[in-house]
Amino acid sequence: MIKYLFENYSDMLTLLSQHIYLVAMSVLISLLIAIPIVLIIFHSKILSAIVLALFGVLYSIPSLAMFAFLIPVLGLGEQTAIVVLIIYNQYILVRNILVAFQSIDPSIIEAAKGMGLSSMQLFINIQIPLALPIILGGTRIAMVSTIGVATIAAVINAGGLGVMLFDGLRMNYLTKILWGTIMSAGLSLITNQVLLVLEKIASQKARGECGSDFSGKI
Repeated sequence: MIKYLFENYSDMLTLLSQHIYLVAMSVLISLLIAIPIVLIIFHSKILSAIVLALFGVLYSIPSLAMFAFLIPVLGLGEQTAIVVLIIYNQYILVRNILVAFQSIDPSIIEAAKGMGLSSMQLFINIQIPLALPIILGGTRIAMVSTIGVATIAAVINAGGLGVMLFDGLRMNYLTKILWGTIMSAGLSLITNQVLLVLEKIASQKARGECGSDFSGKI
């Protein structure tokens, strides 16, 4: 194990950086898509149910089948992998972001409107800070899930830690399999812990802002 690490650390770091790129890029784009979707469907229960059901169906499709479906359209490589990861992330992110905005106390919104805040000021200064802990929670789940699904992207030449896993399986090389598993699991654990800390900080800040800004006004 250690000998393999010293002999191949450069290739391992390259695969790790590819994996991080796939995950970070797909989650970032997913958030940029999911937030506007939530803003559109937020005030309609019927539309929300339809959109969540649609994303739920897409989420239930096996990743290999989704890759196979898109390869004829987008070809092999990172682009196809990122598109598939974005599709899978929408169900997790849209559902959690929707819950985040729905969980905001309506009396806080009314108090903010009574203070003369515009819709944009209300969204940026009140709704986003209060919804941020749940949004970060959904992002954390999406990133951990994406780290796992991204390993499958190796089968379409998108790179990442899955290369080690599949090479190890093909060659029956246990060391490669173990290192691929360890690095993938380690990346998931680190990502989860970092976002969990950010989530707790955002939650404490949201409670503090809520208490200081509106305790005397609601």
